[in-house]
Amino acid sequence: MLSGDRRALARVISLIEDRDESLRTIIDAIYPKTGNAFVLGITGPPGSGKSTVTDKLVAEIRKRSGKRVAVIAVDPSSPFSGGAILGDRIRMQSHSGDADVYIRSLGTRGKHGGLSQSSKEVVMALDAAGFDWIVVETAGVGQTELDILRLAHAVCVVLVPESGDGIQVMKAGLMEIADLFVVNKSDRPEADKLVRELTTLIGMNEKRSAHDEWKIPVLKTQALFSQGIDELFAQLQEYRAYAQEHGVLAKRRLAFIEDEIAGIILDEVSRSIRRNLSNTTGRKIVSAVYNLLETPHQASEKFYHSKSDQKTLK
Repeated sequence: MLSGDRRALARVISLIEDRDESLRTIIDAIYPKTGNAFVLGITGPPGSGKSTVTDKLVAEIRKRSGKRVAVIAVDPSSPFSGGAILGDRIRMQSHSGDADVYIRSLGTRGKHGGLSQSSKEVVMALDAAGFDWIVVETAGVGQTELDILRLAHAVCVVLVPESGDGIQVMKAGLMEIADLFVVNKSDRPEADKLVRELTTLIGMNEKRSAHDEWKIPVLKTQALFSQGIDELFAQLQEYRAYAQEHGVLAKRRLAFIEDEIAGIILDEVSRSIRRNLSNTTGRKIVSAVYNLLETPHQASEKFYHSKSDQKTLK
């Protein structure tokens, strides 16, 4: 993978997705090669045209900069296979002949927040493989898209006039995570009204604007016809330079690392607890709750403070 073998890259990503027993070995081997890519999150409600914006933006990045681009398209999972079901790769066939573009669909696997558990490790793999831009397009599940903030260096929120008024956007928490807003399908009625409302809300968002010199732009696009994509790329370049100069990238990379470490620890603790709940002592505790002899809170406290589990948790 590190030498540019695309089949090896695909295999590594599959092992990460499957949470293979070799996962730790893989991450330990590739992590020292990370820290060079710029990670862009593209999020927004279903039907806003995120995939089309992503497709056209990838073409613009390749045309203007010549940089290598990887796309992670996070789709809702099949309830049966756990795999991605929308298949964004089908929508981005125009890049199939470009060796410097890599597109991969990942299933959310039941994970709320628009991202799968393996998304962070896949970003690491693509970073180590030498991609300059990594675009993460989320599943578009509305108000639970905030996970992207802990993964991306920049977040682009794509909306359409039908997304509702600016107040609904603010309620969804998108004002807090957006570094850029894109009003797509801007030929439709109410597009200019949404742009004005977003611009007004950004100005009123004192919590963000008082401590941040970056003024969030609101851009209009018709991605299907590539209109406005050149301006979007220019604004992303401007934001990247700003974030580098003002230490924003460093802060977000640190937050990414903290989130990854916390996730690994929580995963280990969760597995440890489940193992211990299935042993003799654990079954007795579960049985006591089942027979109404103890409440779940009392049982949890007893389990947590038992000697054997203290050792495990430590």
